[in-house]
Amino acid sequence: MANTGTASLTIAELREFANFSAGEQRYIKRSLDIGLGRQDAFKLWARDAQESAAIRSQYVAYQELKTLRGMIPAETGFDALESFMGKLVRVAAFDLAQDRLTCFSAFRFLYERLLGADVRPFLPSAFCAGAALPQIRPDRRKHLLQSISEAAATAPGWSAREPSFYPEWVEKEAA
Repeated sequence: MANTGTASLTIAELREFANFSAGEQRYIKRSLDIGLGRQDAFKLWARDAQESAAIRSQYVAYQELKTLRGMIPAETGFDALESFMGKLVRVAAFDLAQDRLTCFSAFRFLYERLLGADVRPFLPSAFCAGAALPQIRPDRRKHLLQSISEAAATAPGWSAREPSFYPEWVEKEAA
């Protein structure tokens, strides 16, 4: 029975990922390669000099992930909240400014995998803070902030189950 529950949750994750645009899927896979150190993102994802520069910037921004993984505060306390949220909002704003993630759902999907299930309660705040910064174009800011549902913004609790589906590059021949 436990395998059935895990399988159905994995299928739900697959379906959620399939609903993202091709550009969002590509950015999520590239981001996971960079953030989790899975592959050489330059070799795999850079199609031109502009994309190489974007990948280089992402490697620099994602240096914060190592620190963030070890400092996720308790949901109920305020200890270490300032330094954690400051770093998380900075990385989130970087990703949102790339214009590749178009909604909270794609952002949440990526960050659950980059930082783990324990970060879930902090994602709506980080998303809203990052999306509301003046570094994000006003029209994009509006679209991003409208993409978070009331249910996501006011959830009374969050699952502690770690994600099981981590999308990755698949060679055309293998596909």
